[in-house]
Amino acid sequence: MLLLLLFIGIPLLEITLFIQVGGAIGLGWTLAIVIATAILGAWMVRSQGNRAMLDLRTSFSSLQDPTEPLAHGAMILFSGALLLTPGFFTDFVGFALLIPGVRTGLYKYMRSRVNVQSFQMGPDSSQSNRSHPNDRVIDGEFEEIDPDNRPNDGPSGWTKH
Repeated sequence: MLLLLLFIGIPLLEITLFIQVGGAIGLGWTLAIVIATAILGAWMVRSQGNRAMLDLRTSFSSLQDPTEPLAHGAMILFSGALLLTPGFFTDFVGFALLIPGVRTGLYKYMRSRVNVQSFQMGPDSSQSNRSHPNDRVIDGEFEEIDPDNRPNDGPSGWTKH
């Protein structure tokens, strides 16, 4: 029900804001603002997205919990979608999500609402001494070639000599 209200309410809010702002400053300036916020937003999303990817790579390489950089990246991606959507309310929310403090606060709120049972990165030292019968099983398909009827056409062309 909430999703339905959002799908109806947000476009109505955007139309209302377009009418109010367009009536106050004119159609040309209203369109210029919408286009400028899309361009500025795309540039900001790109720069902050690069930073979020660097943070994510750093967390992976140092075997730290990657949930915060992943959440920041998802919020930056969502803000990009909002900024490319024409409208003043969606632009406001999109620019708000580009503020690192807002993203951190939203991440902390979401984290307080989610209960993580377990998290593991890298090899588990408590499991390393146990041997399982399927540890070295690799599934695959094969085709047996008769060595007497093997084609001798030379290299396949997939490798260089």
